[in-house]
Amino acid sequence: MNLNFVNKLPTPVYHWLKSIRYGRPPLGMINLGSLGKVKPISKDFGFDRGLPVDRYYIENFLDRHASDIQGHVLEIKEPLYTYKFGGDHITKSDVLHVEPGNPKATIVADLTNADHLPSDTFDCIILTQTLQFIYNVPSAIKTLHRILKPGGVLLVTISGISQISSEDMERWGQYWSFTTLSIQKLFQEVFEKDKIEVTAYGNVLSAIAFLHGLATEELDKSKLDYHDPDYQVLITARAVKE
Repeated sequence: MNLNFVNKLPTPVYHWLKSIRYGRPPLGMINLGSLGKVKPISKDFGFDRGLPVDRYYIENFLDRHASDIQGHVLEIKEPLYTYKFGGDHITKSDVLHVEPGNPKATIVADLTNADHLPSDTFDCIILTQTLQFIYNVPSAIKTLHRILKPGGVLLVTISGISQISSEDMERWGQYWSFTTLSIQKLFQEVFEKDKIEVTAYGNVLSAIAFLHGLATEELDKSKLDYHDPDYQVLITARAVKE
């Protein structure tokens, strides 16, 4: 392309040619369709339409590490994933909840103040979408490390790009959005660096879909699985206690 010629073009034409060259739609040519609204399609994270985008990533992560889900397993709120991914490898299942009254809970405790929980107890802890609701995250991670058996595995998923959960915000607070870097540094304060594996899931399309409350079934799997580190919809961590 003749640069002298291009530089003499009117600014709108210059930007139009530049967009074409780099495979981007020119200014004014994007049709947002159903997504071009100030209110989301669903405010229920997509649960009312199918499997939410973040749940697709959560299950992908847990499936990859299903062999870790065995023995005595602790999960938060309900044993949603303990038996789904652990199956016959589970010898004992416990469920922790921060408040009394949960019929599925076998343990009532606040992870930031849980000296009554015995140390070196669990072979695996599944902690999905919980840390963003805990203000004192370092204290919670210390408790999780303490109650794991030596060699035990902590499997964590954390919100990156997400809407606010209004119910949780009102009930106990939603404090944080994380990145792979913040999670790596937080976990390194307790776990050995070489025993931590932090990853992220998501891309700009899945982030937009999740914020609008679209379901997994409404997107191509290949597009869901595309990874762009600049758009971290879900952060995951696998940490092993020495």
